[in-house]
Amino acid sequence: MSSPAALESKDHLITVWTALVSDRGGQVDTDDGVCRMWADSTFGFWNTVTLTGTDIQADALSDQLSRAASFMRTRSQAGYMWIFEDLLSGQAKEELFSRAAEPGLELAFSGRGMAGDLTLSEPRHPELEFRRVETDEHLADYGEINALAYGMPPEVGRDALAGSALWRGDGPSSVSGKRSDVHAYLGYRDGRAVTCAATVAGPDSIFLALVATLPAETRKGYGEAVTRKAIHEGLKHTGHRRLVLHATQAGQPVYERIGCQANTPIHFLQLAKS
Repeated sequence: MSSPAALESKDHLITVWTALVSDRGGQVDTDDGVCRMWADSTFGFWNTVTLTGTDIQADALSDQLSRAASFMRTRSQAGYMWIFEDLLSGQAKEELFSRAAEPGLELAFSGRGMAGDLTLSEPRHPELEFRRVETDEHLADYGEINALAYGMPPEVGRDALAGSALWRGDGPSSVSGKRSDVHAYLGYRDGRAVTCAATVAGPDSIFLALVATLPAETRKGYGEAVTRKAIHEGLKHTGHRRLVLHATQAGQPVYERIGCQANTPIHFLQLAKS
């Protein structure tokens, strides 16, 4: 049987990413176990495919991987297929990468689902000033930090959030049906934005998204500090205690210090490079 934590992790991806991709004018639909949330954006995280089922058997997995790869090939921009390992049957887990290779998918990187019930005090960092994202300039800074952290050109990051009322916290969202669902924060050192994190409100929890620090400014505690700020504000304004997130391998120790526990492995597949 699939684990409840893996199901929670997958459901949060679909719920939150539907809102975020729709904010960018993207396509969202589900067809026989394959959910496509695709903005055809140069910012690859806005181009996402995942599977909706539980205890997915090996033969069904092959079919779904094939249909996902076929869809991804019709798009003009690259993206990722997210596989929550603990939603697969035992055989499907063992054969995931060999079956993914058949339609031309390969592993890009892996991470972990994480979650926790938290109470955080007001965070501080002696070198940082925190500012909520409220202007187009803030959006540009936030996107650029993410792009540079993930090895993308800075203009890709700026375009990823350009003009978004949702990310400025003044637009409606389909996540909870309320305004100000996104609490996005920048950390400034000496007047320059160096780190960022955001939480997105859901019906009974908040979801952590797009945490990044400029590559030259890592290992200074900036990322953890701004993450704590975004979580603190998200919990305070929603009244929730539950946090759900998807962590990279590098980020997992930070979230464990904050009080989250790791659950399902998550594998990010991409079309194989020829």
